[in-house]
Amino acid sequence: MRLETLILAAGKGTRMKSKLPKVLHRVGGKTMLQHVIDAAKKAGSEREVVVIGSGAKLVEESISGVEFVMQEEQLGTGHAVLSAKKNFEQSEGTVLILCGDTPLLTAKLLKDFTAFHEESKCVATVLTAKMPDATGYGRIIRESDGSLEKIVEEKDANELEKKILEVNAGVYCFDVKKLFSALEKVGNDNSQGEYYLPDVLTILKSAGEKIGAFTAQYADETLGINSRVQLAAADKVFRMKKNHELLDAGVTIIDPNTTFIDYDVQIGQDTIIYPNTYIEGNTVIGEDCAIGPDVRFTNMKVGNRVTAQFSYCHEAEICDGVTLGPYVHLRPGTTIGENVKIGNFVEVKNSTIGEGSKLPHLQYIGDTDMGSGVNVGCGSVTCNYDGKQKFRTKIGDNVFIGCNTNLVAPVNVEDGAYIAAGSTITKDVPKDSLAIGRARQTNIEVWNDKRKV
Repeated sequence: MRLETLILAAGKGTRMKSKLPKVLHRVGGKTMLQHVIDAAKKAGSEREVVVIGSGAKLVEESISGVEFVMQEEQLGTGHAVLSAKKNFEQSEGTVLILCGDTPLLTAKLLKDFTAFHEESKCVATVLTAKMPDATGYGRIIRESDGSLEKIVEEKDANELEKKILEVNAGVYCFDVKKLFSALEKVGNDNSQGEYYLPDVLTILKSAGEKIGAFTAQYADETLGINSRVQLAAADKVFRMKKNHELLDAGVTIIDPNTTFIDYDVQIGQDTIIYPNTYIEGNTVIGEDCAIGPDVRFTNMKVGNRVTAQFSYCHEAEICDGVTLGPYVHLRPGTTIGENVKIGNFVEVKNSTIGEGSKLPHLQYIGDTDMGSGVNVGCGSVTCNYDGKQKFRTKIGDNVFIGCNTNLVAPVNVEDGAYIAAGSTITKDVPKDSLAIGRARQTNIEVWNDKRKV
């Protein structure tokens, strides 16, 4: 049976107190909405339609690979689904309905849920969860035989119903044709004056259709996010789960409570992650590395046997055997070759550093193509910007650059060249030559220091 997904993401999220649409807030480094979309795809969804409203333009700019439909007014979940009716006019089979603020939903849970729906031959199935605190959720009311009777929203529930801990998780499977037919009959005679999607279940049940309820094994996976407090709680749940997955895969994490690793990060076997480390975006780290403490990697490609500490690196590549830090900044467009050593207080931007080269301390290397076996002395910089344009510096293999050297780009230092300490180099340096670019020292032996008068 074909499975399509409709995701409700039009709400303002007023309790978030944010200019950003609620569904674009991040959990584990990824927007809540993207988490939901990815879970649906992995569960077998062949098409995703997202209902948007508040902050629609930002949502459209942030999310790709889905269809969007606008809900001009937010008049409840039933109204949100009905706004997508035209998008499903040609659809057959099952539509999975999700909320865009449930980032902890897993593909496994959705697979199990949709499989139950298909195997039980229900026209509609609701996902339920048993919460220790059910405040804010619609309550599941069951018949005496355990089957679903109805769902009551908290604001319409009586005191007895409010004591029920089994809640509506806001996830449904419907026969797509019967869903939209029943939606036309939903009214708004309730305390909010809204059109509730759960009322469809009552309508279908009254028509003699089979309605099912599937209870999630782990209630945390169904949590909806409505405030910053809930966002922080969901982020903590996710990150601890991610850390445990990595631990089970052979990664050592010294202190999972102070290690923050995003959803799409990959880390190889026998790598050690030290405390206060942030690994973000699409970062891939190889095997046998030692990362941290106090490292932040964002969208990095890191090889095997890399050691890095007290450093910030983003949109760059570090090859095998590199030693990095402390206090290194690698900026976008940089590739650090194999067995390179980069010491303290070094910044590298949009540059390639060749195999076995050394940047021991206090360097700025920008817009540079550096060969292998190069040694760069303390305090040396590439001067890549003239106030209007950026220029590149080229350094060959086995070059020795003395301390406090300024390489004023565009300039080419050829293989085997030496540059004397304290030089400012403005012209190309030929192969195997010595360049000295500094003023001749003058000593004034008899000097009357007027400051001493």
